[in-house]
Amino acid sequence: MGGQPDHDVTALLMAWRAGDEEALRHLAPLVYDELHRLADRYMRGERSGHSLQTTALVNEAYLRLVDSSRVRWQNRVHFFAVAAQLMRRILVDFARRRKYQKRGGDWHKITLAEGFDVGANVDRDLVAIDEALQELARLDARKAQVVELRFFGGLSVEETAEALHVSTDTVGRDWRAAKAWLTRELKR
Repeated sequence: MGGQPDHDVTALLMAWRAGDEEALRHLAPLVYDELHRLADRYMRGERSGHSLQTTALVNEAYLRLVDSSRVRWQNRVHFFAVAAQLMRRILVDFARRRKYQKRGGDWHKITLAEGFDVGANVDRDLVAIDEALQELARLDARKAQVVELRFFGGLSVEETAEALHVSTDTVGRDWRAAKAWLTRELKR
């Protein structure tokens, strides 16, 4: 992931966790661009004219991150992994609300072609991906975390390994197995 060096963000997260509110003020500009990049990645898969804009998604995720006083921040990678998970939850909740409002119409789409080898024309809705990911988590929580961090969070293999405290080889194996499993589930 781009942005500030790990130690700057990590040091501010540790200070914030220890109760230093000034650290939060310094943290915001360091993480905003990276949060915006994550949100932009999510929003690229949405239909045109989506009423939730990238900046609104960033702001909502940031507010939830700031309000998450129970989280024991470990480092920069952990922060962005949690941010990616929050953004996914926000979009899935938004998609579910729209589904209920429209009674099944106008689902939000996210393209799997860039993350999963399923062909360039295969689109799946975010709710179906979320449901498949939840099922994978019931079967193998770590593989689901790998997908969330790599596909949704945009973390590298190395960053994912660091976040999960496993080897890069383990992340590679989990990533390949999870992609195959999810591709099969989503084609059903």
